[in-house]
Amino acid sequence: MLVDTHCHLDYFNKPGECAEVVARAVAAGVGEMVTIGVTFEQSKQAIDITEKFDNVWACVGVHPNHAADVLPVTTPEALAALAQHPKVIGIGESGLDYFYDKAPKDIQAENFRANIRAAQLTGLPLCIHARDADDDIALILKEEQARGGAFGFLLHCFSSTRALAEAALEMGGYISFSGILTFPKAPELREIARDVPPERLLVETDSPYLAPAPFRGKRNEPAYTVHTAAMLAEIKGLAPDALADLTTRNFKTLFRKAA
Repeated sequence: MLVDTHCHLDYFNKPGECAEVVARAVAAGVGEMVTIGVTFEQSKQAIDITEKFDNVWACVGVHPNHAADVLPVTTPEALAALAQHPKVIGIGESGLDYFYDKAPKDIQAENFRANIRAAQLTGLPLCIHARDADDDIALILKEEQARGGAFGFLLHCFSSTRALAEAALEMGGYISFSGILTFPKAPELREIARDVPPERLLVETDSPYLAPAPFRGKRNEPAYTVHTAAMLAEIKGLAPDALADLTTRNFKTLFRKAA
């Protein structure tokens, strides 16, 4: 069984669509999914979805592109209160995004730190979005660990530098790979994946975005986790079943509330 550790099921919002997507995932061998909040209100929607499906979990948080949508930024305490729900297993996604630059950098940093502190308050892992902000991501993680203690985290949909991967691993983080791993122009990413310790690997779709080959350009969905997993298995020299067992075990280790 595979786990799609990062998807956005609230975007499959036509009547009956979400149930169809979940059913197709299970049929493909993706037994569990984590639907991710990007705003405080959408985090509530993610929780609502988990209540309809036994095999769907949620993370609650505020994405950097939405950091300035509602000010002041959402507090750690507000996120921690949402996270008391039994199906909420993590915080996020949060982080920094300097590519789109949809929120001022100082507001993004304030929001990121608030989400980190929610992870520390709850003891739940943090799902991190990192785009064109590797140095600041690493710096804030180190500062917040020094301030409030270690916390679990993963770099989701990893497509950053080897330096950020190594910094995250040194701090105890996990690396999650998406369909980008299958793209022809991603040889450096495959080299990074090759070198990530097996016990720190996760797989995801980030659906409905970033569909893997052979579905690139089409809408992504959790069932397609199998294609990223197949590529990762090839890179690591593992049989697909062994890779599925490995990444599912890693998921249960990081997201202890889902164990």
